[in-house]
Amino acid sequence: MRTTTFLSSAILAAASLSLAAPTPAPAPVAKVPFVTGKPVIELSNEPVPITHPVPKTKNVIGSSSPAAAAANADVHARQAQKACFVVGTETLPKEVADVATSLAGKITCNAKVKTLSGVPDVSTASGVTFSSVDFSQSKTQTPLAFALDKFATDPTSLAKTDLQQFQDMLDVYTATEAGIRSVGGNVAALKIPKFFLAMQVSRIQTAQGNPPKGAGQQVDHLRDKVTKNAPKEDKALIDQVVKLATQTK
Repeated sequence: MRTTTFLSSAILAAASLSLAAPTPAPAPVAKVPFVTGKPVIELSNEPVPITHPVPKTKNVIGSSSPAAAAANADVHARQAQKACFVVGTETLPKEVADVATSLAGKITCNAKVKTLSGVPDVSTASGVTFSSVDFSQSKTQTPLAFALDKFATDPTSLAKTDLQQFQDMLDVYTATEAGIRSVGGNVAALKIPKFFLAMQVSRIQTAQGNPPKGAGQQVDHLRDKVTKNAPKEDKALIDQVVKLATQTK
């Protein structure tokens, strides 16, 4: 009996000592050096800044990148094949630049006579000059009224109209437009008689049995070009254009 009591007391005493003993602290984590032989690097909770370069954005035309420079060179090469009437440095739309290049060998310039926006007076081999058919010289007519009056076809027969004369007048208008664009000038008013001339050329070609094949040269398309560019013209004048577009014989 005494032995049992003694053992129970011993067990209780051991348990009390176990509960009273402090929990040992965890062993410190050893710092592991990098294999490069450099000093130990301390880990940090602070954010690490990103130091790699930010990718550059794509270059656009007008920038100094090689691709942009090549594109600009291509544009200027197109517009300056070197047509004497392209006197400015503004980039021409491709369509205008291509037409200007095609006219470069057929159009001559009189640098002593300036027309719209300072563009030299242009002329064809047959002697048609822009100054002789310049709509802006009229003090009493709007651009469309001038065109209907000045660029009327043969009243007896559309097919008998001199096609080359109308083509020459269209060429000097087209060349002058390119020149105005090259200096950043306004071509809004000039486009009215220009497109009217183009419509007349198409009408004459059709009446002579050689209708233009290009969709952009069809009479109806050019009629719409005239009316679209003449929003301020009198309706009676617009009606005349629409009526003419139906007469191709």
